[in-house]
Amino acid sequence: MRVLGVDPGSRKTGWGVVDVAGNRVVHVDNGVLFLDDDRDLTIRLVDLAHRLNDVITTYAPDCAAVEDVFVQKGARSALILGQARGCVLTTLGLRGLSVASYSTSMVKQRVTGGGRAGKEQVAAMVSSILALPAWPFEDAADALAVAVCAALDNALPVRATSPSLPPTMALPGRKTKSRGRDALLALARKQGKVL
Repeated sequence: MRVLGVDPGSRKTGWGVVDVAGNRVVHVDNGVLFLDDDRDLTIRLVDLAHRLNDVITTYAPDCAAVEDVFVQKGARSALILGQARGCVLTTLGLRGLSVASYSTSMVKQRVTGGGRAGKEQVAAMVSSILALPAWPFEDAADALAVAVCAALDNALPVRATSPSLPPTMALPGRKTKSRGRDALLALARKQGKVL
């Protein structure tokens, strides 16, 4: 079984892929999707969906796990992070993946043995569990921790109930900012949403 773990964010989103074979969890790859903070949130979310779709296409996971929203900075931050998480969940759902959701404290508890572990401790334990030669970037380490948590739980939640859309229909090819807006308007017109 191949698991994709995602640590969503509106500026950077970590991802990590692990394979589960029996009681072994093996590192496949990890990375961070850096989003342009100077661009409008809508454009960043579209970019996030495209780039996460690319990760899904490249690694073909069997299921996914996503970290819940955890914010200490206020309501606005929580709202923006929630929108990024919604974008991630939608992208995973459109690709027909089953998705497990984990709280930050649950991930820390499963990976480090303590629900209040710091980011460095999480990165160290993920590196140890997966026998990585070096600590991954912070957001990638968090995403790998989510994937490891799902692997340890052996959780296989129900797949999205709607049939998955073909990748080209669900997420058309990346475009420039103005061409991207034109494409979205054309799609809305086609669906009868805009005259």
